[in-house]
Amino acid sequence: MILVRVMRVVQITVLVLAASAAADGQGRGQASPASVRPTPAAAPQGYSRELIDTGRTRFAAQCGFCHGRDAAGGEGGTDLTRSALVASDVRGDTIRPLLSSGRPDKGMPAFNLPDADVTAIVAFIHDQREQAANATGNRRTVEAADLQTGNADAGRRYFDTACARCHSATGDLKGVAARYQGLQLLQRMLYPGSGGRGAGPAPKPPAVRVTQRDGQVVTGTLAYRDEFTISITDANGWRRSWPTSQVTFTVDDRLQAHVEQLGKYTDGDMHDVLAYLQTLR
Repeated sequence: MILVRVMRVVQITVLVLAASAAADGQGRGQASPASVRPTPAAAPQGYSRELIDTGRTRFAAQCGFCHGRDAAGGEGGTDLTRSALVASDVRGDTIRPLLSSGRPDKGMPAFNLPDADVTAIVAFIHDQREQAANATGNRRTVEAADLQTGNADAGRRYFDTACARCHSATGDLKGVAARYQGLQLLQRMLYPGSGGRGAGPAPKPPAVRVTQRDGQVVTGTLAYRDEFTISITDANGWRRSWPTSQVTFTVDDRLQAHVEQLGKYTDGDMHDVLAYLQTLR
């Protein structure tokens, strides 16, 4: 379907746009990263569809905002489908240690994940690498016609059901189609925190309120979170961390709804909502 191609382009376009100025300095006509075939895998992998589908969900939650929902690259994250490290990996022998240690010098935190989650993520990454290796065309652009196939009335109904709790056509989204057009508008709709060129600044980190066992409340902005640790930056700029089992906390993460929505949209839904947003001028 058209939007399947569009989604892949959206997920990697942020990275492409961010690098375009440097690419221009190197001379026009050079091949983009997506035009280079993925490095052949060191060994056949072979994972079940069930494991890959589980990995898709885990990857989207833990890795998708940096590496793209399909592992093809995003804001600040490399295209894993063309990673030499992924190609050399055999059933997680290189990916697993990297997830455990992270790459602080590259802005990648360490992940303390259950073994089953890591196995599923590895399976998903390898499946995406294989799909990229077998794909033809490696198209990196979006035709305007690709974005004009939705039904605005159906999109308004979907918006009222799924989006109106946080957004308003006469409030925060008033005139959004005049500020963003085409691919930029789709980026804002799917990945509002991407911060890509022309897509507006990345949002501030989510606000966090931590209540310790003695009742003391500490507030700040989210620095890091997984199922075992919550870490914030307080008002004085200090990093503070707690085991999640020893405190209660709330995270005001307005982008989480967008992350969850990505798994709910059908192709038709996305086209329809985009068509509706294009009427908000």
